[in-house]
Amino acid sequence: MSQASRIWADLIIWAGYMQLGVVVGSLAIPYLLQWRQELSSIRPLIRQVFWTYAAYILCTNLFMAILSIFLAPKLVDGSELSNAICIFITLYWGARIGIQFFYFDKKGLPSSGIYRYGEWLLILCFAFFTIVYGRVALISIWGMS
Repeated sequence: MSQASRIWADLIIWAGYMQLGVVVGSLAIPYLLQWRQELSSIRPLIRQVFWTYAAYILCTNLFMAILSIFLAPKLVDGSELSNAICIFITLYWGARIGIQFFYFDKKGLPSSGIYRYGEWLLILCFAFFTIVYGRVALISIWGMS
């Protein structure tokens, strides 16, 4: 493995641990946003679908973290599979940034320091993920260094 590949693999490992942090932090979201109370007025099926989707997202984030922590060298090896995974992760987190800024209605959310700090910390993580995985894919696909 070249030195450049080692550096990118290390960045992917860091991204993996950061994604693990996002997963752990996500476990507090239902409490912080009072999901039980907010969802109590909707039909049980809709509530169940919501919780199912939340679980899928959590598991996807966890899987990306595990891949990144334990298989970082494989993610920078330039194979078609590693490119596909890096492109998926890039699009996933890039879309999450767009959703954060252009879709979420934040009216009524707490705007105190800890919430603002948390939101910006998440956005910085999402941007880091998008940049690192995107750059790894570009290096492999277009031979950029």
